[in-house]
Amino acid sequence: MGSKKLKKKDYEKELERLQVELVKLQEWIKHSGMKVLVIFEGRDAAGKGGVIKRIIEKLNPRVCRITALSKPTEKEKTQWYFQRYVAHLPSAGEMVLFDRSWYNRAGVEKVMGFCTDEEYDEFLRSCPEFERMLQRSGIIILKYWFSVSDEIQEKRFLERIHTPVKRWKFSPMDLESRERWAEYSEAKDKMFAYTDTKNCPWWVVNSDDKKKARINCISHLLSHIPYEEIHYPHIELPEISKEGYMRPPMDTQTFVPDLFDKD
Repeated sequence: MGSKKLKKKDYEKELERLQVELVKLQEWIKHSGMKVLVIFEGRDAAGKGGVIKRIIEKLNPRVCRITALSKPTEKEKTQWYFQRYVAHLPSAGEMVLFDRSWYNRAGVEKVMGFCTDEEYDEFLRSCPEFERMLQRSGIIILKYWFSVSDEIQEKRFLERIHTPVKRWKFSPMDLESRERWAEYSEAKDKMFAYTDTKNCPWWVVNSDDKKKARINCISHLLSHIPYEEIHYPHIELPEISKEGYMRPPMDTQTFVPDLFDKD
């Protein structure tokens, strides 16, 4: 990727164009009954959330929804590992964005010791077959890995710490991720060795430049899901008919105060 910085106006213009295409994709998914699953993984502060936000910004949450599961409950810990994720897979006419996924086992769970070596090894063996099963059932799967340098990650962590509206994003696990940088790198490389398959590959997004990462990822997503534009019939709004009912006076309702009304 080149070092040329993407101008804000060019970024906003291209993002707007892509979001129009995302709406077309959404309507085609709904119309055709397509099932789409997009997985977003990567290091902390790699920019996954920003891309997801731009994807869903103009879309219908009934068609495109986010799944971001918290840590498993005690009951879920006793289940088949993939079981709690299966409940969130797309039905016909849906696109689901996984903000982290079953790949937690190959990353944070492995590095932090939240799973046993046997559970980890079983995941690496079974994950490719699990994804092939999903694809055979008709689900389109796209997997994105957001790659961020340690210098940029540090800059973003500091921004989270010192910005009130972003402070909630920073967690003790973020500190651990920096202390275990090499371990996370090794875990990611091993995960790719087992799960970067021909039928379900990982697509790496260079995310040091957030704007470029968003444009590149959304463009790639659109290019890998076949869709057509739905043409709607012409609509003319009828006149409103207010006859037949007398509404009560407005002063019978309690309104939220208007902070800009200075009179």
